[in-house]
Amino acid sequence: MYTADALADLYFQRWDVELFFRDIKTTIGMDILRCKTPDMVRKEIVMHLIAYNCIRYLMIEAAQQANEQVRRISFKGSVQALRQWEPHLNQTKISHREQRRLIQLLYESIADYIVPERSGRSEPRAVKRRPKPYQLLTAPRHEMKVALHRGKYHAKAA
Repeated sequence: MYTADALADLYFQRWDVELFFRDIKTTIGMDILRCKTPDMVRKEIVMHLIAYNCIRYLMIEAAQQANEQVRRISFKGSVQALRQWEPHLNQTKISHREQRRLIQLLYESIADYIVPERSGRSEPRAVKRRPKPYQLLTAPRHEMKVALHRGKYHAKAA
């Protein structure tokens, strides 16, 4: 019913969605939620999604002005460019003309972060650093007792 090209295109669109989820989790920092109550967790997720959509919108505008595909612009590079230009854009005494000029420079900076085509590339997920041999902080610090660790690292009881 569907052509092989249509299925391949659908697969690559799905892959882009997976990369977008990775951008949200790792680049924006939603891999660890810090709130404790369900209501605050929902608010935290919504705030991450708002920030993500704002950055994506900047990327779309920059791609249109640079006549580039949005998927070729680096999300992490866009976040870095925005962090670099943010202090200049938030000056209190800045004219509307100067603000527009700075936004144009921001778009150019975002469009400079082009991800090269890397067909057939495999990027397995792995943790580079091994976790430290310390116990997890599962109670308030003043209530914790230091437990003995396995291996050569032994802590003395508090």
